[in-house]
Amino acid sequence: MKHIKLGDLDVSRIGLGTMTMSGVYLSPGETPDDTESIRAVHRALDLGVTLLDTAEAYGPFVNEELVGRAIKDRRAQVVLSTKFGMYSHTSGGMGHIDGTPANLRTALEGSLKRLGTDYIDLYYQHRVDPNTPVEETIGALADLVTEGKVRHIGLSEAGPESIRRAHAVHPIAALQSEYSLWTRDVEAEILPLLRELGIGLVPWSPLGHGFLTGKIRATEHFEANDWRANNPRFTEENLKSNLRIVEEVEVVAAEGDATPAQVALAWLLAQGDDIAPIPGTKRVSRVEENTAADAVVLTAEQLARLNNLAPAAGDRLHEAGMRLVNR
Repeated sequence: MKHIKLGDLDVSRIGLGTMTMSGVYLSPGETPDDTESIRAVHRALDLGVTLLDTAEAYGPFVNEELVGRAIKDRRAQVVLSTKFGMYSHTSGGMGHIDGTPANLRTALEGSLKRLGTDYIDLYYQHRVDPNTPVEETIGALADLVTEGKVRHIGLSEAGPESIRRAHAVHPIAALQSEYSLWTRDVEAEILPLLRELGIGLVPWSPLGHGFLTGKIRATEHFEANDWRANNPRFTEENLKSNLRIVEEVEVVAAEGDATPAQVALAWLLAQGDDIAPIPGTKRVSRVEENTAADAVVLTAEQLARLNNLAPAAGDRLHEAGMRLVNR
Protein backbone atom coordinates (compact mmCIF):
# COMPACT_ATOMS: atom_id res chain seq x y z
CA MET A 1 0.00 0.00 0.00
CA LYS A 2 1.39 3.39 -1.01
CA HIS A 3 1.51 6.13 1.61
CA ILE A 4 0.86 9.88 1.49
CA LYS A 5 1.16 12.77 3.93
CA LEU A 6 -1.68 14.61 5.67
CA GLY A 7 0.26 17.65 6.77
CA ASP A 8 3.25 15.82 8.24
CA LEU A 9 1.22 12.74 9.25
CA ASP A 10 2.13 9.60 7.27
CA VAL A 11 -0.88 7.42 6.33
CA SER A 12 -1.85 4.73 3.86
CA ARG A 13 -3.42 6.46 0.89
CA ILE A 14 -6.55 4.32 1.29
CA GLY A 15 -8.04 4.18 4.77
CA LEU A 16 -11.05 2.47 6.32
CA GLY A 17 -14.18 4.21 7.53
CA THR A 18 -15.89 2.22 10.28
CA MET A 19 -19.23 4.06 10.67
CA THR A 20 -21.23 1.41 8.76
CA MET A 21 -20.11 -1.24 11.24
CA SER A 22 -22.46 0.15 13.89
CA GLY A 23 -25.96 0.19 12.51
CA VAL A 24 -25.94 2.32 9.36
CA TYR A 25 -27.78 0.74 6.39
CA LEU A 26 -29.02 -2.24 8.44
CA SER A 27 -32.37 -3.83 7.61
CA PRO A 28 -35.15 -3.56 10.22
CA GLY A 29 -34.45 -6.05 12.99
CA GLU A 30 -30.92 -6.71 11.78
CA THR A 31 -28.14 -6.31 14.36
CA PRO A 32 -24.52 -5.39 13.68
CA ASP A 33 -22.14 -8.32 13.21
CA ASP A 34 -19.23 -7.20 15.36
CA THR A 35 -17.25 -10.36 14.65
CA GLU A 36 -17.33 -9.74 10.90
CA SER A 37 -16.55 -6.05 11.42
CA ILE A 38 -13.49 -6.87 13.49
CA ARG A 39 -12.36 -9.31 10.80
CA ALA A 40 -12.73 -6.48 8.27
CA VAL A 41 -10.53 -4.19 10.36
CA HIS A 42 -7.90 -6.90 10.77
CA ARG A 43 -7.94 -7.65 7.04
CA ALA A 44 -7.47 -3.98 6.25
CA LEU A 45 -4.44 -3.83 8.54
CA ASP A 46 -3.05 -7.01 6.97
CA LEU A 47 -3.35 -5.38 3.54
CA GLY A 48 -1.38 -2.31 4.61
CA VAL A 49 -4.16 0.09 5.60
CA THR A 50 -3.06 2.25 8.52
CA LEU A 51 -5.73 4.99 8.67
CA LEU A 52 -8.86 3.99 10.62
CA ASP A 53 -11.68 6.49 11.05
CA THR A 54 -14.42 6.58 13.68
CA ALA A 55 -16.28 9.16 15.80
CA GLU A 56 -17.96 9.40 19.18
CA ALA A 57 -21.21 10.26 17.33
CA TYR A 58 -21.30 6.90 15.55
CA GLY A 59 -23.80 5.02 17.67
CA PRO A 60 -23.17 7.20 19.59
CA PHE A 61 -20.12 5.69 21.31
CA VAL A 62 -20.52 2.05 20.23
CA ASN A 63 -18.40 2.39 17.08
CA GLU A 64 -15.41 3.61 19.08
CA GLU A 65 -15.87 0.67 21.44
CA LEU A 66 -15.87 -1.70 18.47
CA VAL A 67 -12.74 -0.15 16.98
CA GLY A 68 -11.08 -0.30 20.38
CA ARG A 69 -11.69 -4.04 20.54
CA ALA A 70 -10.47 -4.51 16.97
CA ILE A 71 -7.14 -2.76 17.51
CA LYS A 72 -6.51 -3.96 21.06
CA ASP A 73 -3.36 -5.90 20.14
CA ARG A 74 -2.50 -3.91 17.01
CA ARG A 75 -2.46 -0.29 18.14
CA ALA A 76 1.06 0.30 16.82
CA GLN A 77 -0.13 -0.46 13.25
CA VAL A 78 -2.91 2.12 13.33
CA VAL A 79 -3.15 5.83 12.60
CA LEU A 80 -6.27 6.27 14.68
CA SER A 81 -8.65 9.11 13.89
CA THR A 82 -11.85 10.02 15.66
CA LYS A 83 -14.08 13.07 15.99
CA PHE A 84 -15.84 15.14 18.61
CA GLY A 85 -18.41 17.91 18.57
CA MET A 86 -21.66 16.41 17.29
CA TYR A 87 -22.48 15.16 20.78
CA SER A 88 -22.67 17.76 23.54
CA HIS A 89 -21.68 16.48 26.97
CA THR A 90 -22.50 19.85 28.48
CA SER A 91 -25.92 20.56 26.97
CA GLY A 92 -28.21 18.44 24.87
CA GLY A 93 -26.47 15.23 23.89
CA MET A 94 -26.55 13.86 20.35
CA GLY A 95 -27.08 16.32 17.51
CA HIS A 96 -26.09 19.39 19.53
CA ILE A 97 -22.94 20.88 18.00
CA ASP A 98 -20.50 21.77 20.78
CA GLY A 99 -16.95 22.99 20.25
CA THR A 100 -16.40 24.39 23.72
CA PRO A 101 -13.17 23.45 25.53
CA ALA A 102 -15.18 21.87 28.37
CA ASN A 103 -17.05 19.60 25.99
CA LEU A 104 -13.88 18.81 24.09
CA ARG A 105 -12.04 17.54 27.17
CA THR A 106 -14.96 15.38 28.25
CA ALA A 107 -15.31 13.99 24.73
CA LEU A 108 -11.62 13.17 24.46
CA GLU A 109 -11.45 11.30 27.76
CA GLY A 110 -14.45 9.22 26.72
CA SER A 111 -12.93 8.43 23.32
CA LEU A 112 -9.60 7.42 24.85
CA LYS A 113 -11.34 5.04 27.21
CA ARG A 114 -13.56 3.47 24.55
CA LEU A 115 -10.69 3.11 22.09
CA GLY A 116 -8.39 1.65 24.72
CA THR A 117 -5.54 4.05 24.03
CA ASP A 118 -3.80 6.98 25.66
CA TYR A 119 -3.52 9.13 22.53
CA ILE A 120 -5.39 9.91 19.31
CA ASP A 121 -3.31 10.25 16.15
CA LEU A 122 -5.77 12.56 14.36
CA TYR A 123 -8.56 14.28 16.27
CA TYR A 124 -11.20 16.09 14.22
CA GLN A 125 -13.77 18.69 15.12
CA HIS A 126 -16.75 16.90 13.53
CA ARG A 127 -18.61 20.09 12.65
CA VAL A 128 -17.72 23.72 13.29
CA ASP A 129 -19.68 25.16 16.22
CA PRO A 130 -21.17 28.53 15.14
CA ASN A 131 -21.48 29.57 18.78
CA THR A 132 -17.84 28.95 19.75
CA PRO A 133 -14.99 30.76 17.99
CA VAL A 134 -12.91 28.22 16.12
CA GLU A 135 -9.80 29.78 17.65
CA GLU A 136 -11.08 28.78 21.09
CA THR A 137 -11.70 25.20 20.02
CA ILE A 138 -8.35 24.82 18.26
CA GLY A 139 -6.56 26.45 21.18
CA ALA A 140 -7.98 23.78 23.48
CA LEU A 141 -6.95 21.09 20.99
CA ALA A 142 -3.45 22.55 20.86
CA ASP A 143 -3.24 22.16 24.64
CA LEU A 144 -4.08 18.47 24.21
CA VAL A 145 -1.28 18.16 21.64
CA THR A 146 1.11 19.64 24.20
CA GLU A 147 -0.14 17.13 26.77
CA GLY A 148 0.48 14.25 24.32
CA LYS A 149 -3.14 13.08 24.21
CA VAL A 150 -3.59 14.23 20.61
CA ARG A 151 -0.91 13.99 17.92
CA HIS A 152 -2.55 15.89 15.03
CA ILE A 153 -5.61 18.13 14.64
CA GLY A 154 -8.25 17.91 11.92
CA LEU A 155 -11.45 19.63 10.84
CA SER A 156 -14.50 18.08 9.19
CA GLU A 157 -16.70 19.87 6.65
CA ALA A 158 -15.31 23.29 7.61
CA GLY A 159 -15.51 26.31 5.32
CA PRO A 160 -12.55 28.32 3.99
CA GLU A 161 -12.65 31.06 6.62
CA SER A 162 -12.77 28.57 9.50
CA ILE A 163 -9.90 26.58 7.98
CA ARG A 164 -7.71 29.67 7.73
CA ARG A 165 -8.54 30.84 11.24
CA ALA A 166 -7.97 27.39 12.72
CA HIS A 167 -4.66 26.87 10.92
CA ALA A 168 -3.42 30.22 12.22
CA VAL A 169 -3.78 28.92 15.80
CA HIS A 170 -2.25 25.47 15.27
CA PRO A 171 -1.30 23.50 12.13
CA ILE A 172 -4.24 21.52 10.79
CA ALA A 173 -3.17 18.15 9.38
CA ALA A 174 -6.32 17.21 7.51
CA LEU A 175 -9.77 18.27 6.45
CA GLN A 176 -12.39 15.55 6.18
CA SER A 177 -15.06 16.32 3.60
CA GLU A 178 -17.29 14.46 1.18
CA TYR A 179 -15.47 14.12 -2.14
CA SER A 180 -16.07 11.70 -4.98
CA LEU A 181 -16.99 11.56 -8.65
CA TRP A 182 -20.46 12.79 -7.76
CA THR A 183 -19.51 15.29 -5.04
CA ARG A 184 -16.78 17.64 -6.25
CA ASP A 185 -17.64 20.82 -4.37
CA VAL A 186 -14.21 20.99 -2.68
CA GLU A 187 -12.43 21.49 -6.00
CA ALA A 188 -13.56 25.09 -6.44
CA GLU A 189 -12.16 26.71 -3.30
CA ILE A 190 -11.43 24.22 -0.52
CA LEU A 191 -8.83 22.02 -2.24
CA PRO A 192 -6.71 24.94 -3.49
CA LEU A 193 -6.77 26.42 0.02
CA LEU A 194 -5.70 23.14 1.59
CA ARG A 195 -2.76 22.94 -0.80
CA GLU A 196 -1.81 26.54 -0.07
CA LEU A 197 -1.69 25.73 3.65
CA GLY A 198 -0.21 22.22 3.38
CA ILE A 199 -3.32 20.46 4.72
CA GLY A 200 -4.32 16.98 3.51
CA LEU A 201 -7.80 15.94 2.41
CA VAL A 202 -9.60 12.84 3.72
CA PRO A 203 -12.65 12.21 1.53
CA TRP A 204 -15.53 10.49 3.28
CA SER A 205 -18.13 8.63 1.25
CA PRO A 206 -15.71 8.30 -1.69
CA LEU A 207 -18.12 5.78 -3.26
CA GLY A 208 -21.14 8.08 -3.05
CA HIS A 209 -22.92 6.17 -0.26
CA GLY A 210 -22.58 3.03 -2.36
CA PHE A 211 -23.97 4.61 -5.53
CA LEU A 212 -20.68 4.54 -7.46
CA THR A 213 -20.38 0.77 -7.01
CA GLY A 214 -23.16 0.38 -9.60
CA LYS A 215 -25.27 -1.72 -7.23
CA ILE A 216 -28.02 0.87 -6.71
CA ARG A 217 -30.42 1.35 -9.60
CA ALA A 218 -33.72 2.20 -7.93
CA THR A 219 -35.06 3.42 -4.61
CA GLU A 220 -36.70 0.09 -3.81
CA HIS A 221 -33.22 -1.14 -2.92
CA PHE A 222 -33.50 0.79 0.33
CA GLU A 223 -34.95 -0.48 3.59
CA ALA A 224 -37.50 1.68 5.39
CA ASN A 225 -34.89 2.97 7.84
CA ASP A 226 -32.20 3.68 5.22
CA TRP A 227 -31.50 7.43 5.31
CA ARG A 228 -30.54 7.40 1.63
CA ALA A 229 -34.23 7.06 0.78
CA ASN A 230 -34.59 10.74 1.75
CA ASN A 231 -31.28 11.97 0.36
CA PRO A 232 -31.88 14.36 -2.56
CA ARG A 233 -29.38 12.53 -4.78
CA PHE A 234 -31.42 9.32 -4.49
CA THR A 235 -34.89 10.68 -5.20
CA GLU A 236 -36.47 9.23 -8.34
CA GLU A 237 -35.69 11.89 -10.94
CA ASN A 238 -32.27 12.74 -9.54
CA LEU A 239 -31.39 9.06 -9.27
CA LYS A 240 -32.23 8.50 -12.93
CA SER A 241 -30.10 11.48 -13.92
CA ASN A 242 -27.19 10.43 -11.73
CA LEU A 243 -27.04 6.96 -13.21
CA ARG A 244 -25.12 8.45 -16.13
CA ILE A 245 -22.17 8.92 -13.76
CA VAL A 246 -22.26 5.28 -12.76
CA GLU A 247 -22.60 4.18 -16.37
CA GLU A 248 -19.40 5.98 -17.35
CA VAL A 249 -17.58 4.51 -14.35
CA GLU A 250 -18.76 1.07 -15.44
CA VAL A 251 -17.48 1.66 -18.96
CA VAL A 252 -14.03 2.57 -17.63
CA ALA A 253 -14.07 -0.46 -15.31
CA ALA A 254 -14.91 -2.74 -18.25
CA GLU A 255 -11.86 -1.45 -20.14
CA GLY A 256 -9.55 -2.95 -17.57
CA ASP A 257 -9.45 -5.46 -14.79
CA ALA A 258 -11.24 -3.33 -12.21
CA THR A 259 -14.61 -2.90 -10.52
CA PRO A 260 -16.60 0.36 -10.58
CA ALA A 261 -15.68 0.94 -6.91
CA GLN A 262 -12.00 0.57 -7.72
CA VAL A 263 -12.29 3.01 -10.62
CA ALA A 264 -14.03 5.58 -8.40
CA LEU A 265 -11.29 5.26 -5.78
CA ALA A 266 -8.50 5.30 -8.38
CA TRP A 267 -9.93 8.55 -9.78
CA LEU A 268 -9.74 10.11 -6.31
CA LEU A 269 -6.18 8.89 -5.78
CA ALA A 270 -5.20 10.46 -9.11
CA GLN A 271 -6.31 13.89 -7.86
CA GLY A 272 -3.17 14.30 -5.74
CA ASP A 273 -0.72 12.79 -3.29
CA ASP A 274 -2.33 14.66 -0.40
CA ILE A 275 -5.64 12.78 -0.57
CA ALA A 276 -6.52 9.66 1.48
CA PRO A 277 -10.12 8.43 0.99
CA ILE A 278 -11.76 6.35 3.72
CA PRO A 279 -14.28 4.02 2.03
CA GLY A 280 -16.57 2.54 4.66
CA THR A 281 -17.52 -1.10 4.89
CA LYS A 282 -18.19 -3.87 7.38
CA ARG A 283 -17.25 -6.73 5.04
CA VAL A 284 -13.88 -8.37 4.41
CA SER A 285 -14.66 -8.79 0.71
CA ARG A 286 -15.25 -5.06 0.29
CA VAL A 287 -12.05 -4.24 2.19
CA GLU A 288 -10.14 -6.41 -0.25
CA GLU A 289 -11.86 -4.83 -3.25
CA ASN A 290 -11.34 -1.26 -2.05
CA THR A 291 -7.70 -1.63 -1.05
CA ALA A 292 -6.91 -3.20 -4.43
CA ALA A 293 -7.68 0.22 -5.95
CA ASP A 294 -4.19 1.18 -4.80
CA ALA A 295 -2.86 -0.71 -7.83
CA VAL A 296 -5.35 0.62 -10.39
CA VAL A 297 -3.88 3.21 -12.75
CA LEU A 298 -6.25 5.10 -15.03
CA THR A 299 -5.09 6.39 -18.40
CA ALA A 300 -5.05 10.09 -19.19
CA GLU A 301 -7.96 9.56 -21.57
CA GLN A 302 -9.99 7.73 -18.90
CA LEU A 303 -9.28 10.44 -16.35
CA ALA A 304 -10.37 13.10 -18.84
CA ARG A 305 -13.68 11.33 -19.45
CA LEU A 306 -14.34 11.02 -15.74
CA ASN A 307 -13.28 14.61 -15.08
CA ASN A 308 -15.73 15.86 -17.69
CA LEU A 309 -18.80 14.17 -16.25
CA ALA A 310 -21.67 16.56 -15.56
CA PRO A 311 -22.28 17.36 -11.87
CA ALA A 312 -24.65 15.15 -9.90
CA ALA A 313 -28.27 16.22 -9.59
CA GLY A 314 -29.52 17.14 -6.11
CA ASP A 315 -27.87 18.34 -2.92
CA ARG A 316 -25.44 15.89 -1.36
CA LEU A 317 -27.18 16.01 2.03
CA HIS A 318 -30.69 16.74 3.24
CA GLU A 319 -31.50 20.31 4.23
CA ALA A 320 -30.54 19.97 7.91
CA GLY A 321 -27.25 18.31 6.99
CA MET A 322 -26.38 21.02 4.49
CA ARG A 323 -26.76 23.67 7.19
CA LEU A 324 -23.91 22.06 9.14
CA VAL A 325 -21.28 22.04 6.39
CA ASN A 326 -18.95 24.64 4.90
CA ARG A 327 -19.13 27.04 7.83
